[in-house]
Amino acid sequence: MVPLDSKVEERIYPLYILEELLKPEGYVIGANWDYENGYFDLKIDDKGAYYFLRVPFYAVAGSLDYPGVTVRLEKPFLLAHEYESGNDQDSRNGAIQGAFNQFQTPTNPDADVPQEYIEVGKSLVQKLEELILPSDQ
Repeated sequence: MVPLDSKVEERIYPLYILEELLKPEGYVIGANWDYENGYFDLKIDDKGAYYFLRVPFYAVAGSLDYPGVTVRLEKPFLLAHEYESGNDQDSRNGAIQGAFNQFQTPTNPDADVPQEYIEVGKSLVQKLEELILPSDQ
């Protein structure tokens, strides 16, 4: 994980506004959210590992399952997940379980992020700031 400084940190927005601005750019709300916090994820690459720009957010008024919730953005960071290529070598659960759970767990859920992706991440954070901050910032 590589934290990236940003002017969006500690800013508060209605979640639906952020979704309207970020989803057309390729951001998705990550699957690992709960009622109080979540992440906007932007997939950067998937060569040898999955590289993401992740923007955490926390509910400050309402909960994430409530329409009209307001959230506070936190420090963006880069994240890399390395996966085993090919078949899952740790397939202890059998064919029935495999039919329902086809995705491998990461072999390294917090892999190193190469410098080239750090530079890409900094550029993406700058674009994020341009998308959601008022033009006078």
